[in-house]
Amino acid sequence: MIEKIERLRNIGISAHIDSGKTTLTERILYYTRRIHAMHEVKGKDGVGALMDSMDLERERGITISSAATSCTWKGIDINIIDTPGHVDFTIEVERALRVLDGAILVLCAVGGVQSQSLTVNRQMERYRVPRLAFVNKCDRTGADPVRVAAQIREKLGQKSVLVHLPIGLETNFEGIIDLVIMKAVYFEGKNGDQIVEKEIPAEHAERAVQGRQTLLEALADHSDEIAHLYLEGRDVPLALAEKVLRDCVISRVLLPVFIGSAYKNKGVQLLLDGIMKYLPSPVDVDTIAYDQNHENAEIALKADCTLPFASIVFKLEDGPFGQLSYLRVYQGALRKGDTVAIGRTGKKVKIGRLVKMHADTMEEIDSAGAGDIAAVFGVDCASGDSITDPSVNIAMTKMHVAEPVVHMAITPADHKANMNMAKALNRFTKEDPTFRSWVDPESNEQIIAGMGELHLDIYVERMKREYDAIVTVGAPQVAYRETITKRVEFSYTHKKQTGGAGQFGKVEGFMEVLEGGDYEFVDKITGGAIPREFIPSVDDGFRKCLPKGDLIGFPIVGVRMTVNDGASHPVDSSDMAFQMAAIGAFRDAYRRAAPVILEPVMKVSVDTPTEFQGTVLQGLSQRRGIIISALDDLGMSRIDAEVPLSEMFGYTTSLRSGTQGKAEFTMEFSRYQRVSESIKEKVVKAIEEQRKKRGESAGGGRK
Repeated sequence: MIEKIERLRNIGISAHIDSGKTTLTERILYYTRRIHAMHEVKGKDGVGALMDSMDLERERGITISSAATSCTWKGIDINIIDTPGHVDFTIEVERALRVLDGAILVLCAVGGVQSQSLTVNRQMERYRVPRLAFVNKCDRTGADPVRVAAQIREKLGQKSVLVHLPIGLETNFEGIIDLVIMKAVYFEGKNGDQIVEKEIPAEHAERAVQGRQTLLEALADHSDEIAHLYLEGRDVPLALAEKVLRDCVISRVLLPVFIGSAYKNKGVQLLLDGIMKYLPSPVDVDTIAYDQNHENAEIALKADCTLPFASIVFKLEDGPFGQLSYLRVYQGALRKGDTVAIGRTGKKVKIGRLVKMHADTMEEIDSAGAGDIAAVFGVDCASGDSITDPSVNIAMTKMHVAEPVVHMAITPADHKANMNMAKALNRFTKEDPTFRSWVDPESNEQIIAGMGELHLDIYVERMKREYDAIVTVGAPQVAYRETITKRVEFSYTHKKQTGGAGQFGKVEGFMEVLEGGDYEFVDKITGGAIPREFIPSVDDGFRKCLPKGDLIGFPIVGVRMTVNDGASHPVDSSDMAFQMAAIGAFRDAYRRAAPVILEPVMKVSVDTPTEFQGTVLQGLSQRRGIIISALDDLGMSRIDAEVPLSEMFGYTTSLRSGTQGKAEFTMEFSRYQRVSESIKEKVVKAIEEQRKKRGESAGGGRK
């Protein structure tokens, strides 16, 4: 059984938008004979790429939801998850990397390391995922994989090493020099099916020798055996070079760079060989869980089918047969009919159907063992839940979930649309942790929140298409925050006597700025000034004030509340009395602590022809943007800036009109920053106007 697990690879394919991830996945499935015809991402042939199974994905030519599939290459089983490139759908990348053993970082041979490449690399580092780099689109004008390999070192901080060199580039891209086996490799036949190895052409021999030396020097840094052979001028055996390179990849000290053109059917089979030879199997990866029966002590899970079953749910879908929950099995095996326990709730469930996914189609299976990615029907669980054998009580490490930065109001057209909208929101919020929904208590409007305008646009469109929920969408709103800027002391007494038992509670202490956090409660009560049983009530009272500040009604962050004194009454003190005292103390202190507004600032990267650089720089500056860098390369400029999110609405239209449609941009959340006094007045005024409008539409006033 261990031998079978060692022949398994769980990989993700991630990159900046439009680097060719889905096209690469399509070619991988074709060469592994999982599919028998290749289709293009834009769907010009009326079919579209298999992994983009959603109509919206095929229409827009982007990946919205990660898709799982599997294939076999030279006796190695490969589970693949194709992830979106657009930063608005970054949770799809996050949860895929959380459960994968290895990854392919796809880079464009022209664009090189782009903004989302940095984000994806950061996510891979967070989950310690070994990876290979694939420099795609070597057939395009301006392609330079050697430059991209240098960018990986400079911008990503990864020790990249080329294992391939191109034979020709752009329209003359003919084949690849494999520096490990020192052969020229060509891809012949209609779809590049025939792999032909030849001697390296004389005109490329010197370049190949230099590339081979660079590769061996990199390996020699991590292998005494290779170092001795290299220094003595002797040949390094192929098996030794491949073993050391694999060890370096798994320990993440080297990043091998493969090259090719997925669209032109060149280099994909060599990348598959790289996946087989260099990326880890589930046996090679350490997985930590927490034993909840022993104070969350760390335990190491083993890829062994004979041990108790342990898995994590990383993705949910609402299918025609109910909720479909994607599982990554880390230990043990799951069979149809087994009873399992959900770690968060402790609920026990019997497994009725077990399937293996292939994009939007599924294949019934009887069991899934350690290392497998499978899906189950009818299990009421949430994304990130641990599902285990009932005999163990362990929890897996959680995935990182970013907070939404944009929200908007949606109004259903009629009662039927309202019912359908509720169903859609219930499903979407369960599937996507970065998509939130709630009812505004003042306006009684339904609010949705997400990672960007595109994120919310897609969900609104899906409501219409999948649920026939016609909704009217309000203007996007920024997720502001409030915080304090100085320390203040408080002393507040809540006293109420209305006949019978009264209420009494007194709290004293101070409110101060908390750096790098949202909220912290510090208990410094001595001598029983506040009885111990009422301390949690004080904390609860403070917490109830956090969701809504006095300035603009947005959540309060960056506050530490310290209680060091107080008083109680033997009869009239209660949980409610101390909760009310804490609420009064917080509100009084907050008004005196010089509260300010924080706004989300986005990291914006614009790629534009150099002729429009001045226009782009001017446009970003007018939007209160701070320019971080502006680099020129082969007639293109890349401008990185930090811009407040409130200024970025409508930027797509503005950028297109100012650059004749030739520029594109990406943005992701960077941080929150304090707004100036002049901007503060504008924000307060704008939000008041929005609330008045919503109050009128909700029935002539605030609810």
